Amino acid sequence: MPLNRKIEELKKRREVVQMGGGEKAIEKQQALGKMTARERILALLDADSFTEYDLFAEHEARDFNMDKQVLHGDGVVIGTGTMSGSPICIFAQDFTVAGGSLGLMHARKITKIMDHALKMRVPLIGINDSGGARIQEGVNSLAGYGEIFFRNTLSSGVIPQISVILGPCAGGAVYSPALTDFVFVVDNISKMFITGPEVIKTVLGEEISMEDLGGARVHSEITGNAHFFAETEAECFDQIKKLISMIPRSNDSQAKRIEPKNPKPEIDIEHVVPGDPKQPYDIRDVVKGIVDDSEFLEVQELWAQNIVIGFGRINGLPCGFVCNQPLVLAGVLDVDSSDKAARFIRYCDAFNMPIITLVDLPGYLPGVDQEHAGVIRHGAKMLYAYSEATVPKLTVILRKAYGGGYIAMGSRHLRSDFVFAWPGAEIAVMGPEGAANIIFRKEIMASEDPEATRKEKVAEYKEKFANPYVAASKGYVDSVIEPSETRKMLMHGIDVAINKSVSGPRKKHGIPPF
Repeated sequence: MPLNRKIEELKKRREVVQMGGGEKAIEKQQALGKMTARERILALLDADSFTEYDLFAEHEARDFNMDKQVLHGDGVVIGTGTMSGSPICIFAQDFTVAGGSLGLMHARKITKIMDHALKMRVPLIGINDSGGARIQEGVNSLAGYGEIFFRNTLSSGVIPQISVILGPCAGGAVYSPALTDFVFVVDNISKMFITGPEVIKTVLGEEISMEDLGGARVHSEITGNAHFFAETEAECFDQIKKLISMIPRSNDSQAKRIEPKNPKPEIDIEHVVPGDPKQPYDIRDVVKGIVDDSEFLEVQELWAQNIVIGFGRINGLPCGFVCNQPLVLAGVLDVDSSDKAARFIRYCDAFNMPIITLVDLPGYLPGVDQEHAGVIRHGAKMLYAYSEATVPKLTVILRKAYGGGYIAMGSRHLRSDFVFAWPGAEIAVMGPEGAANIIFRKEIMASEDPEATRKEKVAEYKEKFANPYVAASKGYVDSVIEPSETRKMLMHGIDVAINKSVSGPRKKHGIPPF
């Protein structure tokens, strides 16, 4: 056969395979407001940068008439490309082919691109849109999931792993996204659950919708399984691009440093934090008054909102931020916020990103519910994460820093490199009112005017202990600074600490309080 005819045959074969499950299946996918697998990849990557591999892969199953079924590409598209010029490995499950179900060849294609990503030290993006394990292939499907989970774990802390849920992700399939660094979901499209509504109805007799069971909002607001929530696929892809621009391509490198920009002039950091310690404010306004161009990429914005985490640049260099949020529960630490912060701290440490901590909290959330939910164990995760982290760690105490919360929020005692405090900071074992009531209880009770005496003793305690100067006098705070000096001090601290070297005792690994 002449070469030109072979080329024509190749083109025809490509066209057939790239149609996935065929026109009707594609129309059904689009009717649900969903892009096809290849459309998603092309929308994410730079124009003309995608190279596909294993286009003609075929399954080897023979049972249940599978030998008579042609599944183009076996329901998954894999390849490499670039995003803003940086290399990316990517796979996208194709729901138009057998519902994107995972069989052995499907899994082999995914693990192949995962191996490429790890070997080449580039980010891996996985787009999940699958009905789950291919039942006809039995244990081979389970083996495929196991191979994926193993590689997720192997790559953890080495390359960024991003999961995008753009359809169903059910049963064992959910554990791969759970093992990755960031999970993106889209309203009314993303579905994640271990057992579906039908199983729950059969076993428990309960009626529940798929959306209420494991929709995008459930995982963004309640479970904390999702890190970014979007209204549309296009918005989701913009979020991914922004994230990729902020993080390093592997643990062997640093995030890309760009030309620095000053915060926007309309954000006046001097007047964000109220003088009254009981008055709330939005900590994100402080962050935006510090970071380049006032641009802050928040992570897990809708879950455990009493703590704020995310990425922003300082002098052009991306950094991780961990901040108490006085707008929600006065910024206290609890079970969920401790988990949220600890995981983020470990991510930043794994990928060489400086950690900036902004402190304003009255401590850990008290109560029977929190104690029974394991606040001791969960709270210890933050202590472990900060203590273990060896990247530059800088802490600014804005207002309240009481009790165990003071220690947990990146204190000097957990080896933060620089700790600064604003003049109005209150650093103490507990709040002045509670402390005065305990220390001066007898004097207050014996007084002719207990309320006046109590106020006097509260003021006395504040003056003696609840200020930044006691901690500064003992070296626990490096410098008491004006709010307007915060960005300058952080820039200097990062430059000084960026090449720090830390060594500890020899060990295989520690045992975090998981």
